[in-house]
Amino acid sequence: MAKKLKAYRFPLILLASIIIGSIIGLIFGEKASVIKPFGDLFLNLLFMIVVPLVFFSIASAVANMDSMKRLGKIMGSMLTVFIITGIFASIVMLVAVLIFPVGSGVDIPREVVENTEVLSLSDQLVNTFTVPDFVNLFSRKHMLALIVFSVLLGIATGLTGEAGKPFARFLESGSEIFMKVIQLVMYYAPIGLGAYFAALIGTFGGELIGDYAQAFILYYPVAFLYFVIGFTLYAFIAGGKKGVVRFWKNILAPAATALGTGSSFATLPINLQAAKQIGVPKDIRETVLPLGATIHMDGSCLSAILKIAFVFGVFNMDFTGFGTFLTAIAISLLSGVVMSGIPGGGFIGEMVIVTLYGLPIQALPMISAIGVVVDPPATMVNATGDTVASMLVTRQLEGKDWMEKVHVE
Repeated sequence: MAKKLKAYRFPLILLASIIIGSIIGLIFGEKASVIKPFGDLFLNLLFMIVVPLVFFSIASAVANMDSMKRLGKIMGSMLTVFIITGIFASIVMLVAVLIFPVGSGVDIPREVVENTEVLSLSDQLVNTFTVPDFVNLFSRKHMLALIVFSVLLGIATGLTGEAGKPFARFLESGSEIFMKVIQLVMYYAPIGLGAYFAALIGTFGGELIGDYAQAFILYYPVAFLYFVIGFTLYAFIAGGKKGVVRFWKNILAPAATALGTGSSFATLPINLQAAKQIGVPKDIRETVLPLGATIHMDGSCLSAILKIAFVFGVFNMDFTGFGTFLTAIAISLLSGVVMSGIPGGGFIGEMVIVTLYGLPIQALPMISAIGVVVDPPATMVNATGDTVASMLVTRQLEGKDWMEKVHVE
């Protein structure tokens, strides 16, 4: 019993710090923002690490892969898992909004959005997967471009053969070093997360109830239920009872970080550490998790369906029919699996909702506001969904007994 409590000690400390921070925010209100810099410090430390971590982890995983065939299998399995879980998440929220309609009777000012410039999809794709200058890769704003570069570098290193082995060892060493940096930063996590939540609750706590109360009240329980029930099911499919135990033993720290920071990228370092403790093989976790932080968003699929249902309710449109539901699921999948990888992709996804349904442009700020309200749990589902997805990919590639083959501390 004492050993089990020790294993959960750090996640429990994180949760306690969040609770304490929230209480401080409720008691002191906006005055609690005075300790916000302590939270910003933690967030900045994570963002400072994420670019070199993504580079070294992906390049190292690809360079040290036994064969390019293995990489192809990982990528194929990963995309299959991402799409299936995205569709399932969309269906879950679709059922929820049909049982508990949102947006009906809501009085929201229809402000016109002016001078909104949206690049064409082709320009967005070019700017997403490539950058005009090498130095632009050193920014988390160009994560997909960095991932493409890392994969190409890893492939080139592997194909170079004997001459590339020293460089491959350098990449592997860099990956291990930055994982150790994460461990050092996480010692500060309880203070950082506690301060962040104190400032967050102190500043915005009173504004959470208002015109978007229906969306808030519906999304949070659905997201947490999907997180608990859906991910438990995925973990069971991936590794049986042992998979469930290992998942929940290691997922609380990434979940708390995602909930507090609102960023899948900020959670990536802790997610990689959690996947390692679960027993996900190095090449799978260092391929699936960085890509998942960019293009796998179950929480965004949930929120996309909510936005569509909400705007239908606001404009008194009929949200029924198989065609309507199928289109809504397709848009949510596009928003959660494809457009999330494009800078400003969330905004483009909202634009697609507005234009495809022939809604006035005033609908854009309405559904954008929903994204702000539901962002914390959506990010939590997005980030932790990558971890369980890596388990499902491992199950598909390594067989149902994969958990028996790995030793974890």
